[in-house]
Amino acid sequence: MAGESPDKAEQQGSSQETAASGGGGRDPRLSVLRESESSPSSAVRVDQPTAVFKTLAPRTPEDDEPTTAPESEPEGEAEGEAEGDRLKAAVAAWVATEGEPEESEPKASESKASETETEVSVEEPESEDEAEADDSEAEPLDEEPDDEPEDGPEETDDASGDEADEEPVEDVEDKAPVENVKDGEDKASSAAWFAARKQQAKEEPSDAPSPAASEDEGKGEGEGKGEGADKDDEPVDQPTTMFKMVRPPVVDQPTTALKLPPSLTGDSDSERTSVFRALRPDIPADQKAEKAEKAAQEATKAPEAAVPKASAPTAAPKAPEVKAPAPAPAAARSRSGLSEPERTRQQPLPPLPPLDLLAELTNTPPPPPSALRTTLRRLRIWTPLVLLLLIVFAIVQMVRPLPPPALTLSADPTFTFEGGELKMPWPGEGQGAVEVEGVGSMGMYGAQKPAPIASVTKTMTAYVILRDHPIKGKQQGPEITIDKKAAEQAKHDSESTAPVQEGQTYTEKELLELLMIPSANNVARLLARWDAGSEAAFVEKMNAAAKDLGMTQSTYTDPSGLLDSTMSTPQDQLKLAKAVMQYDVFREIVNMPNVTVDGIPGRIENNNNILLHDGVNGIKTGSSTPAGGNLLWAANTVVDGKNRRILGIVMGAKDAKLLIDKLQLAIDNSLKLIQQAQKDVTSAAVVKEGQVLGYVDDGLGGRTPVVATKELKAVGWPGLQVKLELTDGGKALPHSGKAGDVVGQVSIGTGAGKVSSPVALQKDLVEPGFDKKLTRLG
Repeated sequence: MAGESPDKAEQQGSSQETAASGGGGRDPRLSVLRESESSPSSAVRVDQPTAVFKTLAPRTPEDDEPTTAPESEPEGEAEGEAEGDRLKAAVAAWVATEGEPEESEPKASESKASETETEVSVEEPESEDEAEADDSEAEPLDEEPDDEPEDGPEETDDASGDEADEEPVEDVEDKAPVENVKDGEDKASSAAWFAARKQQAKEEPSDAPSPAASEDEGKGEGEGKGEGADKDDEPVDQPTTMFKMVRPPVVDQPTTALKLPPSLTGDSDSERTSVFRALRPDIPADQKAEKAEKAAQEATKAPEAAVPKASAPTAAPKAPEVKAPAPAPAAARSRSGLSEPERTRQQPLPPLPPLDLLAELTNTPPPPPSALRTTLRRLRIWTPLVLLLLIVFAIVQMVRPLPPPALTLSADPTFTFEGGELKMPWPGEGQGAVEVEGVGSMGMYGAQKPAPIASVTKTMTAYVILRDHPIKGKQQGPEITIDKKAAEQAKHDSESTAPVQEGQTYTEKELLELLMIPSANNVARLLARWDAGSEAAFVEKMNAAAKDLGMTQSTYTDPSGLLDSTMSTPQDQLKLAKAVMQYDVFREIVNMPNVTVDGIPGRIENNNNILLHDGVNGIKTGSSTPAGGNLLWAANTVVDGKNRRILGIVMGAKDAKLLIDKLQLAIDNSLKLIQQAQKDVTSAAVVKEGQVLGYVDDGLGGRTPVVATKELKAVGWPGLQVKLELTDGGKALPHSGKAGDVVGQVSIGTGAGKVSSPVALQKDLVEPGFDKKLTRLG
């Protein structure tokens, strides 16, 4: 039978032969054992992988008390109790045959071997996996005598792995009796134990003996009783001794995991489990070599320790010592997955370069570096990026808004009138200037420094009144009541005044006529108080207006000009003249040689007799001892069927004895300048029809020429240089257009003297193409 030693097999064979020869001379104590062998359960024990030999001590009544067994081993406990009952029955049979003759002792020795053989407890596993687990179980090797017997033999399981070998069993025949039964107390205990074993054997159906075997046992028991009476004091072999194999040193083994039988699992993939293996730190080479050497030494020592040593016969049966199983090593626990994984102390490595990492992932070592390989690698890396940037750049260039087109003048920006240098009859004293409105200055003379301007101051007074209270068309303006102060000042003979009376009402236009034609100082002060509330406040408004007009060298201290502290220059007065001549009512008043006003007797004559000449329009005279004779005048001339206004001033005419003569001198000098200017002012064709004046620049290098749609003449005089200006006329230029479309204008001069002509495309204006859009910068 597998797992048994050859000696045990021989003993089993001899026992079977003795049982087959009949009952004569047989030891009746073996009948109980033969009953168990003849039972059907004995056939199941064939070819079992593991045989566990146990030493059973005599039991006491206390041992028969029920004990609580662990829930995890109900089958092993029941099997141990049944086996103990069989041994009790064997001991009772042996005590009954104590007086048998010595001739039966050799047979008894043979039967002892059989009885010892029957003590082998073969555990039959339920499946192949349990059989493998049972092969790894073994009894503790060490036995120490105990003073008191234990409750019974206990079976200690220990895992031995897949490499556990068959344990050798000592020959029963070579062993001497362990202990002699010397007193009746021991005999009584043994008898009781064998009786219990026999009773258990009878109760088990599988172990019930055949009728022939029962008769043989009855005969053996009778003979045993007769022979046992004469030999109470002789030593008798004990049948309860169990021999154990010497265990090798305990080696940490991995824990055996219990598995379901294949019949239940059906080889299902769901029952397959993986083993978790924790990371281990890197071990240096020297430590690996040292561990390998230690493992080799332990491997050589293990077989020596596994060989059992012969031990001397013991004096008495010993109860097996139950030892706690040694804890499994950490490696075994890790393999079984029943313990916490070992924590690694390995530090993470720094990241590899991209190429090295790619080589490691593809198991391809990086090629050796070289200049050519480096260049090719850079080309492979940068070429897609450059192409992508070019595509993005092209898209951005296409969607970017186009720059606004602009008109650029390509023709000569200036034009000089023929006739040589202009010669004007400038006076030999004082200062003055002449200007053609909208064209430019015809010249000036004198120091051009601030000087008293006398009643010419009233021009600024009229400008402020009309600015704050404008009169349009045939309107007369609001009515103004003459106050007491104006009536009293009308009686002053030292200054020019108007004979107005307190309580009279006059319109704004009537008072402006009295202000500019007879040059009434009392009316000037009245208008100042009416407009600003006081003369001082009005003076502040006069200086503010002068600043707004750009008269930087003018200072006003009173609204009439009586004070010589009111000073100005010819250029500043020409600026004021251009501004005030924009009012129709003012031009109408200053061009009147005389006027009739209701409430004032007679006709009021204008002391500016220059108005009697053709083409002269006023503006205002002024005379005083400090200022001399002064005249701010305006004249007209017709050029190409249009009136052109000429403005001028003569200041500081003093070459006369009387004040009236000084004023007349200023008037005469002004007339000479007016007549020469009217003669010299002319026109000339500066731009001809169809002439290319410039082009439309699309901002990306494209140019489309533009031409004048008609002839353009400029107003000037001999030697005058005028400038051409090409503009869009206040309209945005298109990105595309057809030939002949008007895109701007060309102009010469400013203000009232400005002349202009439209310009159009000479050919089609085309929007910039793809190449220009793509290559544009900025």
